[in-house]
Amino acid sequence: MKSLELFAGAGGLGLGLHAAGFKPYAVIERDSYCCDTIRENKRRGFTSLRCWPIVESDVRDVRFDVFADKLDLVSGGPPCQPFSLGGKHRAYDDARDMFPQAIRAVRETRPRAFIFENVKGLTRDRFRNYVEYIKLQLEHPEVTIKPRHDWTAHHAVLERYHTSTSSSSGLRYNVVTRVLNAADFGVPQKRHRIFFVGFRSDLGIEWAFPEATHSEEALLWDQRSGDYWDRHSVPSTKQMPYPGELKRMGAPPLFKPSTKPWKTVRDALLGLPEPRIKEHSHFLNHRLQKGARSYPGHTGSPLDAPAKALKAGVHGVPGGENMLLLPEGSVRYFSIREAARIQTFSDDFAFHGTWSETMRQLGNAVPVDLATVVGKSVQQQLSRAGQGYVQ
Repeated sequence: MKSLELFAGAGGLGLGLHAAGFKPYAVIERDSYCCDTIRENKRRGFTSLRCWPIVESDVRDVRFDVFADKLDLVSGGPPCQPFSLGGKHRAYDDARDMFPQAIRAVRETRPRAFIFENVKGLTRDRFRNYVEYIKLQLEHPEVTIKPRHDWTAHHAVLERYHTSTSSSSGLRYNVVTRVLNAADFGVPQKRHRIFFVGFRSDLGIEWAFPEATHSEEALLWDQRSGDYWDRHSVPSTKQMPYPGELKRMGAPPLFKPSTKPWKTVRDALLGLPEPRIKEHSHFLNHRLQKGARSYPGHTGSPLDAPAKALKAGVHGVPGGENMLLLPEGSVRYFSIREAARIQTFSDDFAFHGTWSETMRQLGNAVPVDLATVVGKSVQQQLSRAGQGYVQ
């Protein structure tokens, strides 16, 4: 199925959607480092990227009408700085808010469906009205803002239109939103993202977000039963169950959960040697970064729990929370390869740039496996609806 990827970053969302069966007409990203990462992997023959037409451009300068009525999907993660818990939370007053461009892409291309995602910070109380405003714009992308109107005036216009009989005509999408925890879908990281998924109303599609396949309760059961420790050959003297957040869960469940256990950092790093100053010849981007230290609010990710959400570290926090807490209590930075595994990039995917630049790319990325789960669910519904564009 044919797609258009906006705000591609290092490619996490796009790679997951490619695995789900979507092939992009164009992949648009303005950041040169991210584009270099994608280009480098294309040169290396990375299979999923060979057909990606990368366009290094500001999305505001892109004409979308050339893709009109050709797309099954428009996807992307509009830059999240206006909503990030680590940012200044300016949202609609922030020129970096790219949701208007995502909505323009939907209006001008008329795709059968779209998938947009953003940080959990978008769900803060102070942004609640703006989230509703985004959703109404996505539902009725042809109802555009008038000159001299601010977003609140446009919001009111959209509300009146949405409740009127005229809303049944024109371009309309059925939109659902939900915050997903990547750990609930087999990603070794507690990373919450809000997803906006919409289907063009004339398709008559009924859809819901996929159900979680993994759970914290199942991890508690796995560790308490000893299966987890046996699987990793960890002797009893080195077992550190229920670290951090897991301790607050209380007693484990009485019956074995039907879900799979949350994956942990130990699961993610299985088979990787300890990083060293000199990069390992058998593992790309696996080099020790010195200088990690623990301080209040930044204590690293325990080995036997899902990682804390990787951060881009662009708001004055050196390295963000991108550290591993070792069983003896010391901390070190994740290598780029370790962080890539936590974000479920494959080991043959290379990253371009310095450690700090690459961690920025990884900290802004969507876990590949989470994107695959959502993408497959959307692709299956579009396939059942039939009359897709080029397969």
